[in-house]
Amino acid sequence: MFSAFMVLVIVSACASDKSATTTPGASTAAGATKSSSAEPLKKVKIQLKWVPQSQFAGIYAAKEKGFYKDEGIDVEIVPGGPDVIIEQQVVNGAVDIGVSSFDSLLVNRDNGLPLVSLAQVTQKSSYRLLSKKSTGIDAPAKMKDKKVGTWMGSQQFQVLAFMEKNGLDPKKDIQLVKQGFTMDQFFGDQLDVATATIYNEYYVVLESGVKETDLNVFDFDNAGVAMLEDTLIAKKDWVDKNHDLAVKAVRATLKGWNYAIEHQDEVVDIVMKSVTAGSTTKQHQTTMLKEMAKLVKPDGFTNEQVGSFVDESVKRTADIALKYGLIKKPADLTAAIDKTILQGK
Repeated sequence: MFSAFMVLVIVSACASDKSATTTPGASTAAGATKSSSAEPLKKVKIQLKWVPQSQFAGIYAAKEKGFYKDEGIDVEIVPGGPDVIIEQQVVNGAVDIGVSSFDSLLVNRDNGLPLVSLAQVTQKSSYRLLSKKSTGIDAPAKMKDKKVGTWMGSQQFQVLAFMEKNGLDPKKDIQLVKQGFTMDQFFGDQLDVATATIYNEYYVVLESGVKETDLNVFDFDNAGVAMLEDTLIAKKDWVDKNHDLAVKAVRATLKGWNYAIEHQDEVVDIVMKSVTAGSTTKQHQTTMLKEMAKLVKPDGFTNEQVGSFVDESVKRTADIALKYGLIKKPADLTAAIDKTILQGK
């Protein structure tokens, strides 16, 4: 219904515990061989979808603990933010691998971008919509004509699906506002409704002194529009030309995630070395990693399953994207996911 709106967004800027489709296999095994000191490290740029924080703990852990170096890789971590479109960075060759959302990957593929997913980092949706109870917005219908904030670029699709599911046209029935880096717009009543992730902004609001009892929280999973989020993407021709390098980069990243989940205090300290001074606290990053761990390795997941694609979740994301007009035609999931990366072939 609003696929044209999606095209404009792109052009203007250029889980389940069931068995997985594929598993990373050697992601935590001793299969990664130490790089010979005589061999030059191969450079790989990884684009984050947001600023340095525990959302990307696995990547920071893999770099700090030498997992990338063990694979013969010199990784440069490129910070993102509210104005960074991950798919554009990857397609233009500014970076080799990006952390995007699986729903965004499907939208951009539908618009013709030659991108593939290499591994699925998070297995559940983290998105929520928040309103203050004082606004009286306690049901989706009451969002009509209100200012609803969300991040643009490649992070708005679940919000748009939520509106469509509840009979609200995002282009006509609400005032869709670009949400910034902080929650200041929400605190200052510049937004009636704000987007939040359960690992970050939700706790930013609570840490500010707002009580949970003073908030209306709209859960995307309960609303039936929860889609898969953080996924590692790359340009298809880059993967074709650098298949072994892609396998090694993903293997090291997933090893980093398993390490981060098992050594959370240590890895928070690692992340804190990269955050912008004064932008966050160690306690907030500790909470973030605790919540991220639940998304990356939900109950029932083994270390070997971290990063895998779960059939049911992948199909649900594609079905929601089609049903609510994010994509114009059914997604070709076989083409969208390069299963050979996790298989290590």
